[in-house]
Amino acid sequence: MENILLIINIILAFILVGVILLQRSEGGALGLGVSQDNFTSTRSVGNFLTKFTSIIATLFIITSIALVSISRDELRETQSVLEKEIDEDVNSPQIPESSK
Repeated sequence: MENILLIINIILAFILVGVILLQRSEGGALGLGVSQDNFTSTRSVGNFLTKFTSIIATLFIITSIALVSISRDELRETQSVLEKEIDEDVNSPQIPESSK
């Protein structure tokens, strides 16, 4: 189940990046992408891309939260990182203290 969610999450990430890159810049940063020639036709495309982006972003967030909850359930069965480090320190060789 976790692998399927991970694959879906990666696919959604690529789709989200692609959709964001397809959108026209509205801020006019550096003077790129600001054209009023086809304002009516770009407005409908912009609305579609905006809605599609929000849907993909919502699905991406939901799958990310699902992955975190699944992985936290699996981690509860194991030791924490701090407990593992303490166990390793007990088994590791000790450096003798220097006598003055």
